[in-house]
Amino acid sequence: MDFKELIVYQKAFKLAMDIFEISKSFPKEEQYSLTDQIRRSSRSTCTNIAEAYRKRRYPKHFLSKLTDSDGENSETATWLDFAFACEYLNNDIHKKLYNECVEIGKLLNYMMNHPEKFGSAPVL
Repeated sequence: MDFKELIVYQKAFKLAMDIFEISKSFPKEEQYSLTDQIRRSSRSTCTNIAEAYRKRRYPKHFLSKLTDSDGENSETATWLDFAFACEYLNNDIHKKLYNECVEIGKLLNYMMNHPEKFGSAPVL
């Protein structure tokens, strides 16, 4: 199996692309702060999943990269809250994207709690 077949990777990739498209409408003064940060964290969620999958043979590395991915996902959710508070996102879009972060977090948590289902030994 390739990491691109993981549901969590597919959801994280889609979220990163949705955020990229939506953030194009953010004000220019946010280019090097909110816009850059939300794009980076959403992309990093995805890339850390890919790295974790490639390191699954080493349980502690697998868990570490998944934990990094989970942290980046939480950062993305926080940036979404800032974008909503600054009125760059309407309530419906914020809720949709935020709920996607929650779903990704649940999938990552499942992977961390059941590494053996993804080709890694449980971390003792």
